[in-house]
Amino acid sequence: MSSKHSSTSKLATRFASDAVEELGWWRSHRFLILRRLSQLSILSLFAVGPFFGLWLFKGNLSSSLFLDTVPLSDPLVTLQVLMSGHWPELSLLLGAIIVVGVYALLGGRVFCSWVCPVNIITDLASWVRRTLSLPRTSEIPQNLRYYMLTLVLILPIFTGFAVWEWLNPVPIIYRALLFGTSSGLWILVVIFLLDTFVVERAWCSHLCPTGALFSLIGKVSPVKIAAVRAEACNNCMDCFTVCPERQVLKPVLKKGSIQPLILDSDCTLCGRCIDVCAPRVFQYENRFNSKYSNRIPLKVESQL
Repeated sequence: MSSKHSSTSKLATRFASDAVEELGWWRSHRFLILRRLSQLSILSLFAVGPFFGLWLFKGNLSSSLFLDTVPLSDPLVTLQVLMSGHWPELSLLLGAIIVVGVYALLGGRVFCSWVCPVNIITDLASWVRRTLSLPRTSEIPQNLRYYMLTLVLILPIFTGFAVWEWLNPVPIIYRALLFGTSSGLWILVVIFLLDTFVVERAWCSHLCPTGALFSLIGKVSPVKIAAVRAEACNNCMDCFTVCPERQVLKPVLKKGSIQPLILDSDCTLCGRCIDVCAPRVFQYENRFNSKYSNRIPLKVESQL
């Protein structure tokens, strides 16, 4: 197996081959496939209205109405409306509360990996990087997205409207696919090129303000990924290669760590680390499972 410092070309040619051999093709790709089905199914639920007249959802991911009854709203859109000095309609406010509650339960950044259509573009860029064996580029600060979130919330104070929604790639995709609106598609091209040739995972991991907000929401989520068999790790580095937030893996794989849960809310819960790991180190877990939650974190233990 390759060492921790394997070359990018070797990673590209051998990526996840051990997982495919050990687990089979389906188990080494299942969460990737399920995520694509989830993203496309959600898009389809919105599409059946304009295309077939069956209005299960009216609107898009920014603001919608489910079965003409249940409002669902992007909490970032709602915050922008509030910051612009306008009190949002009750349906928008209620929809945001419902969405926050759902993602606080499931994990905030589940939105990023299982719902957001932009993830398909950024994952494609990541695949191109691996296929072309492009060298790792220097990363920009992880916390830059929180500055972006702050900026997005400050701009409405001075402009009086939700400026970010003109540039937000998520509604741009929905408008393009559902209503044929091509304005703003250049932003998707820029994101793809940026992720592929400039900074790896630049958009989702470093810049996206929506992801930053959902990361904050997910801090209380009980759903986590755990390195339940960390001792079996063979340092193949496939999980680090595929993980969009590789920094969250380091604490649980650190030699001597007794905290198996990935508690960092930046984790997108995409499950790809589970897919590509031949030794089956990772699995989904409940953070309140006493088998894991009663363990003392390594940093605390060192101070006792």
